[in-house]
Amino acid sequence: MIQSAFQNVNLSLLGFGAMRLPLSGDAWNAPVDEAAVNEMICFAYENGVNYFDTAYAYHNGESECVLGRVLGQFPRESYYLATKYPGHQVSSSYNPRIIFEEQLQKCGVEYFDFYLLHNIYENSIQTYMDPRWGIIDYFLEQKKNGRIRHFGFSCHGYMENLKYFLDKYGEIMEFCQIQMNYLDWSLQDAKSKYELLTERNIPVWVMEPVRGGALAKLPEPGQRKLKAMRPEESVAAWAFRWLQGLPNVKMILSGMSDMDQVMDNVKTFTAENPLDSKETGLLYQIASEMKNSLPCTACRYCCPECPKGLDIPMLIGHYNEARFSPVVNIGMRMDALPAEKLPSACIGCGRCGKMCPQNIDIPLAMKEFAEALSKMPSWVEICRQRDAAQMKVETGAPV
Repeated sequence: MIQSAFQNVNLSLLGFGAMRLPLSGDAWNAPVDEAAVNEMICFAYENGVNYFDTAYAYHNGESECVLGRVLGQFPRESYYLATKYPGHQVSSSYNPRIIFEEQLQKCGVEYFDFYLLHNIYENSIQTYMDPRWGIIDYFLEQKKNGRIRHFGFSCHGYMENLKYFLDKYGEIMEFCQIQMNYLDWSLQDAKSKYELLTERNIPVWVMEPVRGGALAKLPEPGQRKLKAMRPEESVAAWAFRWLQGLPNVKMILSGMSDMDQVMDNVKTFTAENPLDSKETGLLYQIASEMKNSLPCTACRYCCPECPKGLDIPMLIGHYNEARFSPVVNIGMRMDALPAEKLPSACIGCGRCGKMCPQNIDIPLAMKEFAEALSKMPSWVEICRQRDAAQMKVETGAPV
């Protein structure tokens, strides 16, 4: 396992993210499949992964509990546990002490190795800085008391937001977690954020290295190009190899959902195999071709805000697929949904967009997708036409 030196500890460069754990049912909010998580984490741990990342809100609060129980079978000093304070969530008041004590109890630990302010962005930065709540002061006190070993923050905000926060608190922040991959290097200006953090001597933690799986499931032409150059590597491995070439990246978090992903990621991080300039250029070419897609990472921050209960990431995923290639199976999937769960059910209230770290205009996307679907024949109609054509062939009638 590739190691990463951070202050006085050696971290595995690959971290296990617990935002997309396997579920025990098909619904997006189904309970976590703890047996599957146990198998995955045990394999990762036995193969050198020692950093595990969760958050208060992940899996409706279940992620911290599951991670705590599974990691509890290992010696406490043999792994590093990270979680986050949910100041990015809209609330009438904030009490960091109550949340922190609850998190310690849920995870079954007496301290957190790494603790983050969750998602410092345009709509949350004032909450974190508001003296009424004393959020930052409280966690600095916990660090002084040894209940937090390393203190940092995650950020989905724009460059100006990041710089403003660093100007205020950069001296006390030990690391920063940002969304970074070869697509967002230019699309979300991750390059400038990386350079700013490096200039401020703040180590970079990476989230969304394969962009919620989008960079692990490229369109077929892109996959063929990558396989032609590195037949032994998975498509996802290319995204990780690209990040491994950035010296200030000290942690790469992968939100793994099944054992195949864990095994592939462990293989990728077993040894360094950096990309050359030609390979890097190919990734940038593929990224350029992808920029017409909506940048949803399926973080699901939008879902609790939707008064209609829409599965927004699922709908955006299908919309992106339709934009790439309007194949008939999209119509089939949509026909399987009740009317109240279709994009046409969106009332355009905008609450979802306020919570989106990618700043997607979700109501507009739902409107456009609904319009696109209205122009597609339904799956039932396609099947009827297919059956009618087949009957003509069988009876010898002109088609």
